[in-house]
Amino acid sequence: MTLSLAGPLLLVGAGKMGGALLEGWLRQGLDPKSVFIQDPAPSARVEALAVRHGIAAGLAPDLPGEPSVVVIAVKPQVTDKLLPEVEPLLGEKTVVLSIAAGRTLAGLAHHLPPDTAIVRAMPNTPAAIGQGMSVAVANRSVTPEQKRECDALLAAVGEVIWIDDEMLLDTVTAVSGSGPAYVFLLAECLAEAGVKAGLDPALADRLARVTIAGAGELLRRSDLTSVQLRENVTSPQGTTAAALEELMVEKGLKHLLNRAVAAAAKRSRELSS
Repeated sequence: MTLSLAGPLLLVGAGKMGGALLEGWLRQGLDPKSVFIQDPAPSARVEALAVRHGIAAGLAPDLPGEPSVVVIAVKPQVTDKLLPEVEPLLGEKTVVLSIAAGRTLAGLAHHLPPDTAIVRAMPNTPAAIGQGMSVAVANRSVTPEQKRECDALLAAVGEVIWIDDEMLLDTVTAVSGSGPAYVFLLAECLAEAGVKAGLDPALADRLARVTIAGAGELLRRSDLTSVQLRENVTSPQGTTAAALEELMVEKGLKHLLNRAVAAAAKRSRELSS
C-alpha cells in the first residue's frame, strides 16, 4: 500500500536514523513533494537523496502549509533548543513524532503548545534495511488518524509495537534500541575468537557475519522460541554443548546481558530527567 499523509511532513534532523526513515518512506511511495527536511548540515547520503527526489532541505524550509507530521530525529541533547524553533510551524492537526532517546512525552510537551499531539517512538538501526523494530507510545491528544499516520511512517522501516505505559520505553531502548550494538559486539568477539583459534581474519569475519545474520533470520521466521532453537542445535556432549557450558556459567553471557540492559535502561532514565 502506498504511503500517504493528510499534509506535508517535516523531518527535523537528517542523520543516520532520520535518513533511514526517509529512505523507507520513499520506498513505500510517499510523495517527495510532500517531504521537507530541516537540517543545516544533512548527511551526504540524505543530501544526495534530497537532490535526486527534489526534496526541499535546509535550515528553514518553506512549507506550503501546516505539516501533518513533524518528525524529530535529532540527538536528545538538542531537543530542548530545537523544539521552540519548531513550535511556530505546528498547526492544530499536526502530530509530533519524536525518536529522540530518553525525551519523555511530558518533556517534549513542555516546549510545545498545550494539547499538542505527540508520539514518542524508539526505532533501531536495522531500519536502514527495512528490518527495524519500533516501539511507540502516544499522549492523550493523539487522534486515531494521527496514530495511523505515525504507525505507517514507522512501519515503512520495519515492525511497530504500540504500548500504553511510557515507563517501559527505557527498557525497550535498552533491549531493541541498543540491542543491535550487542549483536555487532558478538560478531566482533566471535571473529576475534576464530582468529585466536587459527583462522585467517577475513575468513573469521565472514563466518561470524553470515552465521549471526542467518541465525537471526531463522529466529525471525521460526515459530519456535529462542530456547527451543538453541536446544535443537545442541547435541548432548557435542561441540555446541561444550561451548554453551562456558557461555552459560553463573556469571556468563546471561548475567552480562542482564547488567548491560539494566545499565542502558538506567542511562535512558537519566536522559529523561
